Amino acid sequence: MTQTLSSYPNSHLRRMRKNAEVVQRSWLYRFAQIVLSVLMSLIWRVRVFNRRYEPTEGGVLYICNHQSFLDPILVAFALQRPMNFMARDTLFKNKYFAKVIDTFNAFPVKRGKGDIGAIKESLRRLKAGNQLIVFPEGTRTDDGQIQPFKPGPALLAQRGATWTVPVLIDGAELVWPKSQKVPTLGNIVVQYGEPIHQSVAKKLSADELTNLLRDRIIEIQHDVRRRAGKPTFDYTDS
Repeated sequence: MTQTLSSYPNSHLRRMRKNAEVVQRSWLYRFAQIVLSVLMSLIWRVRVFNRRYEPTEGGVLYICNHQSFLDPILVAFALQRPMNFMARDTLFKNKYFAKVIDTFNAFPVKRGKGDIGAIKESLRRLKAGNQLIVFPEGTRTDDGQIQPFKPGPALLAQRGATWTVPVLIDGAELVWPKSQKVPTLGNIVVQYGEPIHQSVAKKLSADELTNLLRDRIIEIQHDVRRRAGKPTFDYTDS
């Protein structure tokens, strides 16, 4: 797949910063983005492509492959609308830290089991016009390959999100592999795909939508790795 690449944001969003219908970033959120942008450029030389695909309205679900602990930040730091995050419930045990991550739109989810409360909260936030990121693989990759997706996010796309955006991260598994406690230097690419409207998502079964999203992200991965001169992965049997 060959995409027209760019690094500029959606120009319409810049003109909508004072639009009451668009959820705006808090001053603390924007300050954190500025700091992270500097760190991402200097330490990991992060390159972000196709930010123009960020929708201007409605709840937006970002579906992304999972490579490292950096992934939520990598997806969100260059976008103009604030992101919402699921965070494991144990992070909320300390009330002071819980207050900090709550400021950055995080909410708890119980790992390793179906958390109905987290699903309902995800739907509520999407229907309220927020942006939310999920990682359908459920765990970080060992080698950069995209593992099979769990079907849960398809429900969010069909029932809560106005738009669903596929996102590809490449290189983060080398910067912060599962075997390391802290990240190292490296190069990372983040590339957004074309949004899928809810009207399209509803015409598909949950399995069809799940497969479509994974296929879109795999296509972007092939494109990113070919441009970088890296070998592509073979997903023939997956």
